[in-house]
Amino acid sequence: MSWVVVAGVLGTISVIAGAFGAHGLRESVTPERLAAWHTASHYALVHSTAILALALYASATGRSVTIPASLFSAGIALFSGSIFGLVLFELRVLGPVTPIGGVLLIAGWASLLGLARSAATGP
Repeated sequence: MSWVVVAGVLGTISVIAGAFGAHGLRESVTPERLAAWHTASHYALVHSTAILALALYASATGRSVTIPASLFSAGIALFSGSIFGLVLFELRVLGPVTPIGGVLLIAGWASLLGLARSAATGP
C-alpha cells in the first residue's frame, strides 16, 4: 500500500472523527472528554498530512520514507485510537497506550532529522 493511500485513509478517518466529535458527542460526553477527542482527531489529521508530505517527498526524490511514515502511522493508531476508545467506551486499559503513541509521533518527527541528514550527504 502506498503512503498516499495511508495518508488518505488516515486523513479521512481524522475528518470523520472531528465531525463526529463536533456533532455527535457534544451532548453525550463531558467537556474534558470532548476536548481529548478533539486533540486526538487534530493530531491524527496533522500527522496524516505529514505522511502525505513524506509520500510526495519520496516520489520526488526516490528516497525511502518508511521509517517516519511508519512511526507516524503507528503513532496515530495508538495515540488517537486509544483516546477515541477512552472517550467512547471508557476503556481504562487504553490509558497507558496513549503515551506510547505520543512517543511514536515524536520519534517520527525525530526520524525526519535522519532523513534530512541523509539527503544533505547524498544518496
